[in-house]
Amino acid sequence: MKRPALILLSIALLALLSFPASADKKPTSKASLQKEIDLLNSQLKANAKDRDKAQQNLNLIQRKITKRKALIEESDREIHSLGDSIRTCEKMVAVLQDRYDTLDFYYARLVRNAYKNRDSRLWYMYILASEDISQGFRRFGYLRSFSREMSSQAEKIVETQTELDARKKELSSLREQASELRDRRVEDVSKLKGEEADAGKLIDQLKSDRARYLKELDKKKRQMAELKRKTDAIIQKKSAEAKRKASTEVDSKLSSSFASNKGKLPWPVDGTVTGSFGEHPHPVYKNVMLPFNNGVNVTVAKNSAVKAVFDGTVASIHVMPGYNQCILVQHGSYFTLYCRLKTVSVKEGSQVKTGQVLGVVDTIDSEDLLHFELWKDQSPQNPENWLR
Repeated sequence: MKRPALILLSIALLALLSFPASADKKPTSKASLQKEIDLLNSQLKANAKDRDKAQQNLNLIQRKITKRKALIEESDREIHSLGDSIRTCEKMVAVLQDRYDTLDFYYARLVRNAYKNRDSRLWYMYILASEDISQGFRRFGYLRSFSREMSSQAEKIVETQTELDARKKELSSLREQASELRDRRVEDVSKLKGEEADAGKLIDQLKSDRARYLKELDKKKRQMAELKRKTDAIIQKKSAEAKRKASTEVDSKLSSSFASNKGKLPWPVDGTVTGSFGEHPHPVYKNVMLPFNNGVNVTVAKNSAVKAVFDGTVASIHVMPGYNQCILVQHGSYFTLYCRLKTVSVKEGSQVKTGQVLGVVDTIDSEDLLHFELWKDQSPQNPENWLR
């Protein structure tokens, strides 16, 4: 295969390649992770002068370390993707450069031939010297074709040069993005090391004052147990009322609709989960379990609005030690609980819609935190399995 044809085939093959997504194509995940890290930093700053917050701060820092590692992993994926894009673009530039050089070579040869025969009288004589009119037309056609070929070659050179310049510009941009991304990754790795060092200091602090922090842990256990007892009692009462009413068709449809939205319910607040559902071992003290969490704790920005995750009826508004105001919303046989509220925007018995503001998160012991629970009858569920 001749060289020009090989070049054109290479261009066609490369054109079929799809470029991997660049770093700017998927900002959502990294932006979300950074937002959560910023929120955790804000909470840590609020706790900075309070030595009693060692346990809480350790939890926040450990969560931040998890998010930071996820951020670094995302950067690694983007750097790899950019690397693929750069290599593909480099191949395209090389092929276009080769094409440009070839076109330029043949055009130069055409120009030289035209220059040698630049005297227009030679062209006329060439035609007039024809043996017959048929040969004259053929020679005229050849000269006209030669002129068109020169114009065509010039146009192709300009087009190729334009495309080559665009690809070189794209390549430069990709390399710049990759460089910035690598710099940010180095910065994130450095911050991660600092965060791990901070976690180590807090672990040492907790170890040195075990009795004091275990006493605080017992207090939290009592508060959580009281919240569970109160919530269970209200749900039991509401369930009994529903049975006496023979559970209306509306309640049945609401329960079914709620269940069908498992994994698709909106979050009640915008924040980051800093306390997961269930029972977990203490991060420092061996053979010590943290209080069983019937829901999730979500660290939020100050004065964050809390919204209903589904249509329902406000079953109860009550105050609990350590949780301030709590709202229990009934969705047929399902219930959602929103605690640690400073203000409440609804009343008992009122109907609420998905996304309706229920109240505002309170700042308790320097913490801006929503405690959220989801129950099926008298059985607490893991909210993270239900929320999207």
